[in-house]
Amino acid sequence: MSSGVVVVGFVPGPRGEAALQHAVEECRRRGARLVVVNSSRGDALVDERFVQGEPLRRLQDELTVSGVPAELRQPVRGRDVAEELADVVRETGAELLVIGLRRRTAVGKLLMGSAAQRILLDVECPILAVKSAPGD
Repeated sequence: MSSGVVVVGFVPGPRGEAALQHAVEECRRRGARLVVVNSSRGDALVDERFVQGEPLRRLQDELTVSGVPAELRQPVRGRDVAEELADVVRETGAELLVIGLRRRTAVGKLLMGSAAQRILLDVECPILAVKSAPGD
């Protein structure tokens, strides 16, 4: 078995689930372990992208059932997601980063989201960007 690492940026919802599903598949294919990063800047009373409570338990159960060695990290350090992902990729020596992308309008396709753009520029490993199924 490889000692490789696949990192996935996770947010609740269809795009996060799509990214997680692809990351698990990549781990199985590569014999790698999975590091799930779900971060919050901590600058809002409620951050809908930060998994807590029952959704957190479901995510942990999903990771257990996947059969892939997995670790969940939930940093709250006042940094944006691009910085957090770049640090985890560097620290773990990840061979792949998986992120979910939002579906966008024609104009939105021209201008990629700023977080995704920073991730693509800052992370120094291959990146797999996935979209959720149409209608999600």
